[in-house]
Amino acid sequence: MTEVADATDEVTWLRWRSVADLYHAYFTGLILTVVTRRGTADAAEFVFRVFRRQQQERFLPGLKKLGLSHLPPAVAAAQYHYLSNWIGGVHVEYMLETDRKAWIRYPPPRWIWRGTAICGVPGEVSRAMLRGWHANNGVALGNPNLGFVCTKQSVDGQDGLEGFYCEYDHALEPEQRLVFAHHLEAPMFDPATAPALPVASWPKPRLEKAYRNYAIEYVRTAAPVMVQLFGPEDAGYLLHLTGKLIGMQYFDEIARGFLLPRGTAKEFDRFLRALFEAQDDVAEVGEDDSVYEFRQLTWKLMADVSDYHPACAGVIEGLFEGLAAGCGRHIAVSMRSEDAGKPPFVWSIS
Repeated sequence: MTEVADATDEVTWLRWRSVADLYHAYFTGLILTVVTRRGTADAAEFVFRVFRRQQQERFLPGLKKLGLSHLPPAVAAAQYHYLSNWIGGVHVEYMLETDRKAWIRYPPPRWIWRGTAICGVPGEVSRAMLRGWHANNGVALGNPNLGFVCTKQSVDGQDGLEGFYCEYDHALEPEQRLVFAHHLEAPMFDPATAPALPVASWPKPRLEKAYRNYAIEYVRTAAPVMVQLFGPEDAGYLLHLTGKLIGMQYFDEIARGFLLPRGTAKEFDRFLRALFEAQDDVAEVGEDDSVYEFRQLTWKLMADVSDYHPACAGVIEGLFEGLAAGCGRHIAVSMRSEDAGKPPFVWSIS
């Protein structure tokens, strides 16, 4: 009995990781869609707003959850980035110099700029990420002396993104909270000195679910930001287009993780049901096996988002259309909402 349960857990975790891969790719793709369709300035503003919103929502609660609130500000900020990113599968390093100076380094390959995507990311967009999050940690902590010094950017051809949190002897002006010092270089990383999560409170199931949610959270943040920044019509188009492109490109990879084949509408119906389950969404399936239609009762991705707009549904409309095209030619999928762009969603596959 134990072996069966263990095998079931492994299948569940594999599917969770496949969901993470899908939304990871979607988030990276969304940034590139804005770069190519609206330009560098709009993409930088979009990335800034996404990361600032995440920072404001997640940084302080995350410090408490990870048990870091008692640490000196520079150390707490750096350890937060190390541990929170490690949970999400991001390769990151942490090096402590003093209680007032602590380094973080994201070596290649960069998680956020998946695969060849790094070739399409302007330096201004990467800097916007740092402005949105790293530069605001001192403000969030109520410490105006804390800033971030960036010493390398991988999108500029350097061997990773790195920098250090520094607690100065004076309060920083807004433009001083993020500065660049390319003449400096991070010390070498020693895994033996890096912080670690307590195993007792972070067992394998919790880690696997957190790994999945890490990628999903970026899309949860990005969709409403897109609507607020570009308006519902343009945002809906960009969200849908990105979803269709990513769905087509990634169906084979995600289906392998789900241990499901490609080819027909029936097989795509099985895939979509498994995807909903792996996302913790609830769906009602009709009794007629010849008609592939079901009601999606929940959409956890956007649950409790205070500024949700129906245009955000472009995320899953586009993704599922693209996944259907990746599954097999001439598989059509359509969605209608029973509540003005909110769940329940009724999906039909033909």
